[in-house]
Amino acid sequence: MSAKNIANRLCNFIDKSPSPFHVVSHVSSLLRNAGFIEVGATEKCIAEPGKAYFTTKNSSAIIAYVVGKKYSTGDPIAMIGAHTDSPCLTIKPKSHRINSEYVQVGVSTYDHGIWHTWFDRDLTVSGRIITKEKSNGRLSQKLVHIQKPILRIPNICFHLQRDHNEQFSPNSEKHLVPIMATVNEKVSASANKNDPFGPQLSNELRENGKLESSEDILDFELFLTDSQPAAIGGIADEFVHAPRLDNLCSCFLSVEALIDLVQNDFNNFGICMAAFYDNEEVGSVSAQGAASLFTELILRELSGSNFSTAMRKSFLLSFDMAHAVHPNYKDNHEENHHPLFNKGPVLKFNAEQRYATTAVSGAIFRECAARENIPLQEFCVRNDARCGSSIGPVMAAKLGITTIDIGIPCLSMHSIRETVACQDLVYGIDLCKAFYTHYFDVIQRVDFN
Repeated sequence: MSAKNIANRLCNFIDKSPSPFHVVSHVSSLLRNAGFIEVGATEKCIAEPGKAYFTTKNSSAIIAYVVGKKYSTGDPIAMIGAHTDSPCLTIKPKSHRINSEYVQVGVSTYDHGIWHTWFDRDLTVSGRIITKEKSNGRLSQKLVHIQKPILRIPNICFHLQRDHNEQFSPNSEKHLVPIMATVNEKVSASANKNDPFGPQLSNELRENGKLESSEDILDFELFLTDSQPAAIGGIADEFVHAPRLDNLCSCFLSVEALIDLVQNDFNNFGICMAAFYDNEEVGSVSAQGAASLFTELILRELSGSNFSTAMRKSFLLSFDMAHAVHPNYKDNHEENHHPLFNKGPVLKFNAEQRYATTAVSGAIFRECAARENIPLQEFCVRNDARCGSSIGPVMAAKLGITTIDIGIPCLSMHSIRETVACQDLVYGIDLCKAFYTHYFDVIQRVDFN
């Protein structure tokens, strides 16, 4: 598959995944179409050789796995982990505001976004609403994604803040409140005290969710999202510019590799798994996060009494984004660790275990990559800077599983729009396939614990 083809598929994946709930819904659809069997929330996960399964949690986390035709209980599991959430603004429980004759929407910050990039963008709303049917009292979930740019956070003009370029530091409570309309004869300022949104947004949600009345909305989790689609850019069409590349890029590449196993008849022992979690950006401590029991319970069901044996032989590839060197800020990188575009995925190291990579996991992973001639790079943060983290250390500690942290090089991480190189997408999907294909042979040749 060409770099351009993979890039277009990634753009389509991102455009269909404006919220973690949409991510899981879209991935579930891809898996069903590939022949994966869905395991319900109250059903036990099983591992019949030659079959593929998936299960979800909170509609925002998903675990999918392919069972090798030669699998027996206690065999190793080759797992790729990523996350469905991204830094964003979320709509507050009571969001309707009127200020200086503007109708505004109250929002909360989710993680550490580069918030100045959210100013002067065409924003919209996506997420889920929980509804109650009047006829039978049944509670159900509906995904919503308003397709037009209904919100905007305007900048203060230069003439009213002359030091704008030197001192712009928005207060997240006062200055990140988007405008939706002005108050006039057609747009009323009044709001029902039981309506958290105000009449204008409530009506949009009612229409988007195909509801009889906005009063059917019992609760919600809604996010502001960029309405501009993902795009291929650069004069040579070598970049992808898109929102939420951190970490939908990793979700896309790993699910493509997992589906490829099914289509190419996974005739091996062991289980290949892809797990996408919510709330990584805020610490993973939730029922649908990597720090929960979600994964462990499934692994115990699959491995039975051989769980501890299976974990000692298993491997987690924590697949998040990596920091490509920035040509205008290259001094912010450690001088010997400058990950470049189009040069391959990045192994991430940190002496304080912000990343889970060790000499053992690095050696095993390098061997898998070498068998397919996939180039690798390294990243290590400067001593006078503090790097981010990932699900890697969380899951390594919780499961006692050998873990490595890797990522596709990315510019503008945590901006409203980020950038990756198309050729690195090719390397990324090939690396996921190499890991799933070769890990089970490599682990048999390891002479250390």
